[in-house]
Amino acid sequence: MNRTEQSPNGTEKKEPLIFEIKGNSLDDGPGIRTVVFFKGCPLSCAWCHNPESKRRERELSFDKKKCVACDACIALCPAKALARENPFFINRERCTLCLDCVGICPSGALSAVGTAMTVDEIVRIVEKDIPFFKNSGGGVTLSGGEPTLFMDFTARLAAELRGKGVSVLLETCGLFNYDAFMDRLYPNLDMIYFDIKIIDGDAHRRFCGQPNGVILDNFKKLNRAFQDGGVTVLPRVPLIPGLTATEENLSAIAAFLREQGAMKAALLQNNPLWFEKNEMLGRTAGGAGDDMRSWIGRDRMGLIRSIFSDFDLL
Repeated sequence: MNRTEQSPNGTEKKEPLIFEIKGNSLDDGPGIRTVVFFKGCPLSCAWCHNPESKRRERELSFDKKKCVACDACIALCPAKALARENPFFINRERCTLCLDCVGICPSGALSAVGTAMTVDEIVRIVEKDIPFFKNSGGGVTLSGGEPTLFMDFTARLAAELRGKGVSVLLETCGLFNYDAFMDRLYPNLDMIYFDIKIIDGDAHRRFCGQPNGVILDNFKKLNRAFQDGGVTVLPRVPLIPGLTATEENLSAIAAFLREQGAMKAALLQNNPLWFEKNEMLGRTAGGAGDDMRSWIGRDRMGLIRSIFSDFDLL
């Protein structure tokens, strides 16, 4: 269960679970980086590449490829939630998340997703990588999930890291309270990767679970702040076959970015491994078509790049 604290106005503030701290990353910002993955997101994108990050609560994962079929977990489970005949091995309506099965599993096929950590605990893990950051121009990337869902916690973490001379980059879906963001978190960021997925509001609601008005408005404001000498903002576009990677959507995104004076955009290749991750968590990829199971080919990528090149964004 998430730990909670009380904010000054008496409302409850949940502290996040962390589902991974990944060092030696070369794909989440400049230089060598350590990525802190938060659990929980206000969106529910049909293609989420980190489906383990969607829900705030701890989850139980089962990797059938690692399972050695010893059945020790089945015999141990007090809730009788594990059985070979279950569609995803775990009956999650019965499972109480006691995690006894994780402790007895010899192969690591069963694992808990989400760990409660304090700011100090995260910093202690991260700071051993400071020499790599200094030598490569890297730092820490806050990702998820959505770190701004836990604004106070994330702001404290960013401040502690900056206090140790560590560069902090935020990856965000853009759905947050702008004033709170600027007041608490923004002052301790060095860079923002801002995802823009779908321009059409109805389509965004359908495939991401929320409208995109706040997201687009937040980008406009942050990009203006960047142009006025503030924190660097890089818009990123996930390329999902048949959904975000249509010529109509990509042209609309490129036009929007140029209208805002953006000078560059990053294009994110689809990674179909997220289908497997969904199954490990006992759920199917709702709303995802078969075309989403493929990488985007070289010819198609060339066409996509030409759209953004035409708007001088690459």
